[in-house]
Amino acid sequence: MAYETEDHETQYCFPAVNSSCIKGKRSKYEYNIMYVFVSLLSAWTVFLNLLVIISISHFKKLHTPTNLIILSLAVADMLMGVLLPIEGSRQIETCWYFGDTFCRLFMIILGLVFSGSLSNLVLIAVDRYVAVYHPLQYPQKITTTKTLVSICLSWVCFSTYNTILVIDNEYVDTSLRTDMCYGKCFPVGGFAWFVTDLFVSFILPCTLIITLYLRIFYVVHQQVKVINSLMKGGKCVTDGSLRRKSENKAALTLGIIVIVYMLCFIPYYICSMSVNSSTTINVLTWVLYTNSGLNPLIYALFYPWFKKTVKHILTLKIFQPASSLVDIFTKHQL
Repeated sequence: MAYETEDHETQYCFPAVNSSCIKGKRSKYEYNIMYVFVSLLSAWTVFLNLLVIISISHFKKLHTPTNLIILSLAVADMLMGVLLPIEGSRQIETCWYFGDTFCRLFMIILGLVFSGSLSNLVLIAVDRYVAVYHPLQYPQKITTTKTLVSICLSWVCFSTYNTILVIDNEYVDTSLRTDMCYGKCFPVGGFAWFVTDLFVSFILPCTLIITLYLRIFYVVHQQVKVINSLMKGGKCVTDGSLRRKSENKAALTLGIIVIVYMLCFIPYYICSMSVNSSTTINVLTWVLYTNSGLNPLIYALFYPWFKKTVKHILTLKIFQPASSLVDIFTKHQL
């Protein structure tokens, strides 16, 4: 479908190239609104996730296996914020101006960010499952070293996977499609790769996450009932019960992050397979991108330590001697 400007003249991405793609038609008002939205979303996503990264990296009390996974997720979300201006240009201009090589690199990184986010959610689900189902064995089963190795392996594996996926499919090789014009950057994969990617990047991780959290929520519900009945009966609540209550709260908080991601992720994947409307796909794509800026808000709502660390960072108290040793969980701090 050809797009025309307001004066009915067709515009091309590269006017000097005969095989150039046709540029999308948008008014100056639409351009301004969309670029402002992308700029604000990018700045918001990078800034908030950078606060999470600095908080967990700086404060020793936050160096726990669970928080290391949250740190990895924040890195993935921040990378998404960094990529948003480029992706915004690609979506708004409907043209790719950065060359074939960078297109391949961009697709690898973009795929890695999506895969990294989802793999971190799987690790969070496993971490919470062990914490809730095996609370006494959790310190032995889930250690900082094991968590770091798991995070690194997931990033390495998905980096390799996305690199092979992009190179094998040759995202910008126009010889693969006779209708592909010059100035586009999008996948041209075969059916075998489509099925493989659908299973690896969608069905398998989503199934694992949903299964684990259904079991987690069931156990949490049962444990909360027991703890509440003990408290109402005036019986002594042991440290173990309080610890389980804390673990349950953490599981529920991280479960909200998983649910929000799924609500953004699943509609996009389903519609990308069944809906031909480019407008619908574009809207759901930006909903998915927006998710990267939502996670820090969830931390702020449910984690008191995040509010305290942000105050510490913004007031530059992290530059004070021994600031990394501050106990951010006590009420009198900060």
